[in-house]
Amino acid sequence: MGTARPLTIAVPKGRTLGPLGDVLARAGVDIAPLTAKGRALVRPSTAGDLALQFLLLKSDDVPTYVEYGAADLGVCGRDILTERGCDVYQPLDLGIGRCRLVVAGRASASAPSLDGALYGASALSRVATKYPRSAERHFARRGLQVEIVNVSSSVELAPIMGLSDLIVDLVETGTTLVENGLEVKEDVYAVSTLLIANRVSYKVRAAEIGPLVARLRDAVAAAPAA
Repeated sequence: MGTARPLTIAVPKGRTLGPLGDVLARAGVDIAPLTAKGRALVRPSTAGDLALQFLLLKSDDVPTYVEYGAADLGVCGRDILTERGCDVYQPLDLGIGRCRLVVAGRASASAPSLDGALYGASALSRVATKYPRSAERHFARRGLQVEIVNVSSSVELAPIMGLSDLIVDLVETGTTLVENGLEVKEDVYAVSTLLIANRVSYKVRAAEIGPLVARLRDAVAAAPAA
């Protein structure tokens, strides 16, 4: 009988690895291979007797690997899942990477009216964002038809340079907005980092995934207060 393959977990490269490593360590996962320097994209690890392997990916690719079964589990921001509409389970909020998706614009412009009919004195036309689906759904709920302008970086520049009237983007502290003469007009939704699971793996490998999720849940509950 062959040895079962390791449980595969897709994780995003970058700043999420630090706080994620803290959660994993509290859950009894060996994080040394995950945090080791180097360019290896597959990192074997363990959690007690459970064999694991981490895949280091760009954050946008994590849900794709999980949805199509190349990874059993993944770590992904709620913003990416909501934008992409991926068909995965979401068994646990890891309690890290908390921020907000917001509508923002020039600080001198009027805030939206309570009924959402206007975003200032002039007619709203263009919204720049990396989240076109989320933005379109938000303004549709407001009863507003807008032109979405897709941008992939430096979204704050769009209203400054006249490319758009507003932006829809992630905000953690709001410092970048303030430094560029912008302010939050309203929240779209709260964002945090989630553990996600492939639907087939979650059933077929329940004996392995279930206890790991339980340990991660306890680790999240034991996190020190921010």
